[in-house]
Amino acid sequence: MADTLDYNALASTAPRSVRKKFAKPPVKVACLPCRASRTRCGGQMPCANCVSKDRECSYLPSKRGGPRKKKEKSSLSPEHESKQDDALYNTIPSPPEFEEAPGMFNQIDELSLPGAGLRHLDFQSDVPSVFQNFFTGDGNQPHMQVPLISPPVNSTQPFVRTYGSEPEILNAYYDFIHNYFPILPPRASPPCRDRPLNCPVPGSTTSEPMMMYRPRSPLSLALSAILALIPHPSDLEPSSAASVHQRRTYAHTFAQLANSTIEAECDLDLSSTDPGQALSAARPFVGRERFHSQAPVDYESLLALLVLSVYEYSQRGNLLKMRYRAGQALAIALDKSLHAQMGNDEFSEARRRAWWMTYYCVIQGSIVSTTMPAIIINDPQFTTPYPTFSSDTEGWAILIQAQQVLVSATQFIGDLNKCISSQSGMYYMFERMQQLDAWTHSVIAQAELLPLLPQRSDFGDHNESITAQSIRAISRIKLSSAQIKTHRFRAFSDIPIFIKRHCDLTAASPNTPTTPASAKSGIHNVSCSCSNLTSFERASSTEYMTPSDSSTSSDIQTGTQSYTSQYAYPFASGFPYSTQQSAKICLQAALVISRLFHSLPTPQPLLDPQQQQRRPLPRSMPSFACCLMQSSYAMFMIYYKARVTKQLAPDTPDDEHGGDSGGDSTDQLIEELRQGLERIIAAVSNYSLAFEALDGMRDEIEGAYKTAFPLASV
Repeated sequence: MADTLDYNALASTAPRSVRKKFAKPPVKVACLPCRASRTRCGGQMPCANCVSKDRECSYLPSKRGGPRKKKEKSSLSPEHESKQDDALYNTIPSPPEFEEAPGMFNQIDELSLPGAGLRHLDFQSDVPSVFQNFFTGDGNQPHMQVPLISPPVNSTQPFVRTYGSEPEILNAYYDFIHNYFPILPPRASPPCRDRPLNCPVPGSTTSEPMMMYRPRSPLSLALSAILALIPHPSDLEPSSAASVHQRRTYAHTFAQLANSTIEAECDLDLSSTDPGQALSAARPFVGRERFHSQAPVDYESLLALLVLSVYEYSQRGNLLKMRYRAGQALAIALDKSLHAQMGNDEFSEARRRAWWMTYYCVIQGSIVSTTMPAIIINDPQFTTPYPTFSSDTEGWAILIQAQQVLVSATQFIGDLNKCISSQSGMYYMFERMQQLDAWTHSVIAQAELLPLLPQRSDFGDHNESITAQSIRAISRIKLSSAQIKTHRFRAFSDIPIFIKRHCDLTAASPNTPTTPASAKSGIHNVSCSCSNLTSFERASSTEYMTPSDSSTSSDIQTGTQSYTSQYAYPFASGFPYSTQQSAKICLQAALVISRLFHSLPTPQPLLDPQQQQRRPLPRSMPSFACCLMQSSYAMFMIYYKARVTKQLAPDTPDDEHGGDSGGDSTDQLIEELRQGLERIIAAVSNYSLAFEALDGMRDEIEGAYKTAFPLASV
């Protein structure tokens, strides 16, 4: 400590050399090897440094660079500034290989924000022009950031997935959408072969594309918007800019037609001629044939709005319109009293699915935007029974409960931040944390119980059993995401950079006397904020392990070092969980999410005998893709903790087999994290084959992955 004080005193009195300006300003984007070695990069491809050292030169989009903001002059002396910085962040020294940790956390932090990673096709100015046409990774990856301007027509004409009749659209709904978003009752007829119109679309850049068939129902139009995003089997270059542009154009045209049809069907005939009598007149009659034989035709506008809500999120990246479409559907559902339907007839299942999927979408909009729900989640007026799966009688109940748990965990984060800022009400938050954790574990226990399968199974039951399994997996994903949200503050509050970047509270006065943490007790003894967190305690790496096929736990005992900050965490003793307990919960939840996303079923349409599926088909309706971001965020943070633990581990004698078991178990954990992140990247890459807004999610996670594992390939 004396050496440190002498160094600080010497540094404060020594004359500071004037830093010369760069003869040439730094480049905005440096290559990965130069960033890792803290060497100035020339910005070429390849750069001069990599050429001279005969190494691979690769780039990733960086949020650093550009003009630097001048720091405001502080009225404090350099000595006081140094003491204040030490008081805030003097917990543990970062190992040499984490000298770039702030840059890494610039990438990791964004994974936990609302709408993290979504590309906004409706707001072109939000996308930096420097990153348009930017290939991810080393340039060999098949994905590309598609420019938002109209691209030149490709040499091969693109195909767009469109259909020639309402029954064919309905059949495609069951092939590509129903397993993830069951808004309609089970199939009423056997599956048919998937036959999208097999003709190339003209390479026109006009706003109105040419359609061989115009769907009649607002629901079939909305479904066509989703289906048009799925690459056509005859498209030889589905990832080309021309193909992506055409799919985007057709999908948005279908979505706009669906909206205009909904508006037309909601208009009252007398509104334009006799507004005074319009409200007393009968509702407009919809005379077309039902899209689904067991769903009333007047429900189709409501169901179309639910589909468009997911479209706005996953394709356009527009959270406001996502919530707006769900709100419109909610207004229609309440107007039709779908929330209180107790009858049992041929349309009862359609009514139940229409209501509870409306409820689901309204809550989902609140979750992804971290806003208050537009409804009371446990309103006693919502008496409509849950829909049913013949193979899983509890599947729908678990889905709705998972949605309720996740939105409650989202609200918990906001309330916790407010309590930390005001330094009040923390004990109430501790109690809520325990209650929320217990509730989550209770629903997880239900979700993990295997359902009893029926004895008889026809084509409808078989297809619905796949849907039921998918819905149960989605529920489990949501519950794991709720666990991460509940525990992530406590789990990662011992990381210095997390403290520095996540706490917007008033710093302690530099005149506050330094007192050992062990001598302090009670919140009244502390005048600083969340930056004065508990010391980082290096636990055995097996505490972070979770049972899996790829790792085995061991009872290895290693020494524990604690690095005590100068101030105590004001409310550390009140937390019902230690940082190690919360970190373990986050780890287990993140790995569960990665495995379940990987296990979700992929579309398996019936094809003509001469057709073969040449490429993987994307899953659809990723309204819960924010769970991918929560999982990756948790794994990156635990990766940081594991690497710091490994670097700070004391030198211990090898065991009787001549190996360092503690280091092996940490390496095993890091390897499992790497595999989990690769599963997450594979899942979001699959979604981004169809949905452009998720390109940003994929690139954000891949960028952080490349920083953490520069030698790995995804």
